[in-house]
Amino acid sequence: MSAAATPHQAFEALIGHISAGRWEQIADLYAEDTVVEIPFALPAPARIEGREQLRAHFATATDAGVEMEARNVRVHRTADPEVIVAEFDYHGRVSSTGRSFDVANVQILTVRDGLIAASRDFHNHPVIALATGQLPALVAALESPAQAGR
Repeated sequence: MSAAATPHQAFEALIGHISAGRWEQIADLYAEDTVVEIPFALPAPARIEGREQLRAHFATATDAGVEMEARNVRVHRTADPEVIVAEFDYHGRVSSTGRSFDVANVQILTVRDGLIAASRDFHNHPVIALATGQLPALVAALESPAQAGR
């Protein structure tokens, strides 16, 4: 990623890596001190701090055997030249089962010096959990006593 990358170019590189299954390269698109917030992650919101923690997060995606292709991409500029809002869908397939899925996404990216400095990611996690066979575990986690007190 060149230091001259615009927010739109950084986002295109991100969905390009995901669509091509280049999970091990995604973290390189992010700043060393990046912060990725996933407010609708289940069973609880997630916050990933730093490129290396993000690299570990994406390493789990490599093992999941999920293929995703970005479709219906719309990128909106904001009053802040470092910030974009991207709306898109992923058409996905679980390689071990052949099960396909479609999931809507919204990401708000802040890009500085050509790298993603911050991201707020809104994904439809139950759809992915259903496709990957993780929905029963997700429901159990949501029903746990720790979640009941939230």
